[in-house]
Amino acid sequence: MSASVDPLTHKRLDSWKEIAAFFARAERTVKRWEIERGLPVHRLPGKGRSAVFAYCDELAEWLKGEGAESEGYVSSSDPNDERTEFETPKIESFARPLALRSAIRNLIPSRITASLLSLSLAAGVMVFAGSNRQHIKASVNRHVPNEEAQDLYLKGRYFWNRRTPDDLNKAVDYFTQAIVKDPNDAQAYVGLADCYNLLREFGAMSPSEAYPRALSAAQRAVELDEASAEAHISLAFATYWWSWQAATAEREFKRGLELNPNCVRAHHWYATYLLGRSRFPEALDQIEQARKLEPSSTPILADKGLMLWQSGKHPEGLELLSQLEKVEPSFSSTHDYLGRIYWETKDYIKALAEWRRLAELRHDEAGLTIASAREKGFAANGLTGLLQNELLVEKDLVDHGLGSAHRLAAIYAALGMRHEALAYLQISLDRHEEDLLVGVPISFLENDSEYQDFRALVNQQLDQ
Repeated sequence: MSASVDPLTHKRLDSWKEIAAFFARAERTVKRWEIERGLPVHRLPGKGRSAVFAYCDELAEWLKGEGAESEGYVSSSDPNDERTEFETPKIESFARPLALRSAIRNLIPSRITASLLSLSLAAGVMVFAGSNRQHIKASVNRHVPNEEAQDLYLKGRYFWNRRTPDDLNKAVDYFTQAIVKDPNDAQAYVGLADCYNLLREFGAMSPSEAYPRALSAAQRAVELDEASAEAHISLAFATYWWSWQAATAEREFKRGLELNPNCVRAHHWYATYLLGRSRFPEALDQIEQARKLEPSSTPILADKGLMLWQSGKHPEGLELLSQLEKVEPSFSSTHDYLGRIYWETKDYIKALAEWRRLAELRHDEAGLTIASAREKGFAANGLTGLLQNELLVEKDLVDHGLGSAHRLAAIYAALGMRHEALAYLQISLDRHEEDLLVGVPISFLENDSEYQDFRALVNQQLDQ
């Protein structure tokens, strides 16, 4: 029966680049393995030494045998072992422009120019740097998705990485198709969970719709593959930001990092968790580890800029975000973070421009309505007019179950309406809004004893 056929049998890789991608290593590393470790690589006659090919099943067998013993593969400290930026050889049209990658890399000088994406061309057979031989052999026995499902998954990951509303919805479609083709493919469920984890931020999906879907998909991924670091990370993200279970979320983050210390998304999303908990040195350490693993990642660089700012390193944070905005102006989070910074520094004109662009990029109709109200109010009566106009729009949204009750509370506080602010903060708490978890207090209420008690209650719920 066809179901018994190994999907890797005779699958051919036609260049050093593809062979390197199979192992998530640099080309020079796999070339060295051929010489020193007998990596099974074949050459086309008369085409020169660089014209090579290899079969996935032979590489997998090498990995189970002598290759698994190679310290050059197992150890992540090998100075000659560079991980390569992930490329999908069979979908060249999805390749990101090289010039853009180089420009982003140059935002922060680094000796580490390679990146690692936590997926493989042969999921369940190849592994990333593990802690020992037993870990590698255990990975060999994991479920291998069929080739069609794997292709769909890779396409989904490409669109997920772009982080626009349209692209995230395309990614949902690809991951869903992958699940249809292979219902036991844990990585496709991880991809689906990651889409929903981001759609409430980069798209128009409400958190109350997105997060439960993310939780469900992540839980299914863990059920299918408990050894999947990515599944634990996706579950941890939703567990913290939606379920408000901080201790459980941190255990999941740490489990993911234990399974794969080089998982980029693990370090990245754990950093955002630590930022929410106001553990700034730890957050900066984790985001830097993510950056070293994937130095060309715009989302990682943007989040690092915000973390630098919120940890008190204002010049560094603003400079990084400003440079990033010039290099990749279509990435929406940069505009969000710069808007917050300009608002905090009372540069309201720049803040309004950033937030309008944010709403445009995310196709956020409510956000565009709010942007127009802010601009008209500011033109008519300065900051007071801005807040009064925004209040009307935000209150209508929140009273209809939309918008952010926390943001509305902040507007009331800025206008000196303390009782209304506290009332909407309670609504925000009842809704488990993630705005309460970002660690940034409402400045106009910082010295209010009732607000301090409220913040303590939020922390108490998180620590339960």
